[in-house]
Amino acid sequence: MDIEGKNALVFGGAGLVGLAVCRELLRHRAAVLIVASRQRQRARSAADQLRAEFDDARMRIVPVWGDVFIRASWQRDDTHPREAALADRANRRRLIADILDPLDDEIVQASMLAQIIQGTATGMEGARAQLIVDCMNTATALSYQNIFASARSLAKIAQENPDDVISAEEVEPLLASLYLPQLVRHVQLLYEAMRRAGTEAYVKVGTTGTGGMGFNVPYTHGEEKPSRLLLAKAALAGAQSSLTFLMARTPDGPKIVKEIKPAAVVGWKEIGYGPIRRGGNYFPVCDCAPDQAVSVRDKANLAAHGEFGTRTGEKLEGVYIQTGENGQFSAAEFTALTAIGQMELVTPEEVAQNVLRELLGGNTGRDVIGALDGAVTGPSYRGGYLRQAAINRLGKLEVEHGEAVAFEILGPPRLSKLLFEAHLLKRAFGTLGGVLDQEPEALSSALEKQVCDAPEIRRQIISIGIPILLSDGERLLRGPVIKSEDAYHGWVDLTSANMETWRERFLSIRAMMGDELKGDTSSRYDRGLTGSSEWHVEDDSFNIGEVVAWIFTWEEQGQRGKH
Repeated sequence: MDIEGKNALVFGGAGLVGLAVCRELLRHRAAVLIVASRQRQRARSAADQLRAEFDDARMRIVPVWGDVFIRASWQRDDTHPREAALADRANRRRLIADILDPLDDEIVQASMLAQIIQGTATGMEGARAQLIVDCMNTATALSYQNIFASARSLAKIAQENPDDVISAEEVEPLLASLYLPQLVRHVQLLYEAMRRAGTEAYVKVGTTGTGGMGFNVPYTHGEEKPSRLLLAKAALAGAQSSLTFLMARTPDGPKIVKEIKPAAVVGWKEIGYGPIRRGGNYFPVCDCAPDQAVSVRDKANLAAHGEFGTRTGEKLEGVYIQTGENGQFSAAEFTALTAIGQMELVTPEEVAQNVLRELLGGNTGRDVIGALDGAVTGPSYRGGYLRQAAINRLGKLEVEHGEAVAFEILGPPRLSKLLFEAHLLKRAFGTLGGVLDQEPEALSSALEKQVCDAPEIRRQIISIGIPILLSDGERLLRGPVIKSEDAYHGWVDLTSANMETWRERFLSIRAMMGDELKGDTSSRYDRGLTGSSEWHVEDDSFNIGEVVAWIFTWEEQGQRGKH
């Protein structure tokens, strides 16, 4: 794609790879470059640095900041906004709902992530993102919430108080730190915001979680080897790759969806001497003279934190190399970690160049999504050929034993509901024309009569958890289980309004078959309907499975993105 004149958004734009990507985008003359970072100062500093390097009035560099995993209204500079949200009961419960509830418009509009992408965040002046390079280490941000520590804390409370009810305040922090629901919601919001913004391209700079090393990675966070935190990070990174792979197969998402996944230490930003910081905090220099020694036999002396030793009032300083997300390393640490056979090293400029080549339409061979596309075993000629043989055999058995319609074992309930509604229409009227000759009220009445007069079909429907809404829209026939809360998602709906919907569907299906049978005998059409594939110009019958597939493909826009 052409980058010149486009609005480009770089998440993690103040980071090591993010800055390198920003430079590449400016070299290709992006009209607006949005540099997004969690911290205000980092976003502004990165924007100032880029303005100094690229003094061109035709290119606008806009810093934006905030924690994209929470609501825009919760952002703050004086403390970590997520921790502040968790400390407030109402906000904590709203955060849990934002993660676990079905996605709705209110959650999308409130999201900091969605506001940045759509250009509605403070200071963005409507600059919606036409292309996005996502350099956030999402897997790190989520996995380092450390669900293991939260779970241990809750388990300890339960063990110490086995007869007590655990309070909401004790359970809720664990619910708020569940990794997978957070990742799913994050990608849902990402996709929906890009769809609304009309984003044309999305490139994720991912991670392996272990610097490209395996289960034998020798670096831990003070726990067992291999580190559960690192493995959780790797698992989330893989899950995000899978979700990005699905997004690439979604027709109304960005046209370009790719992932570049470095599998080594990415470095470096700076080499120097000065104070050493972790997470923005300095290391205070402490001392513990021999006369201050404590006994190792007292467990209280082995606490991870406590008032031990003596603070000197100084800050730890040293020669360091700044490696971005991984922080500052000493020369010895850097040497050990990047040695051959360890994590080794790749530069941020190499990562950024791969990102830009892929954006511009080149083939670096480094796109994870393209690799997955090429490696997955997709539909086959043999599968398609034998599918028809299976359908033929099923049809012969149904002539002998009757049509089963749906079992609702795999689901979803909507599939079963639509199949039964189509089945009832076919039982009553036989053909598309037979249905279209009737008014909605007559269709509703005829289908209700079938349900009332034919207990075998009624029992088949309600026994699998699909209730039947009668024509008055008030009464429901149901069994002991209902698998859906409303008619749209999983009730056989006999109301006249729903019958009008079916008439409109059948009109569209008939029109499509008419187009396919006008005389064009080429391979232009997929010909998924039997009448079209068998060239039955006068055939007005219908297959209920084909009809429901048509609904999923055309009415609900659920077509497979790669077929």
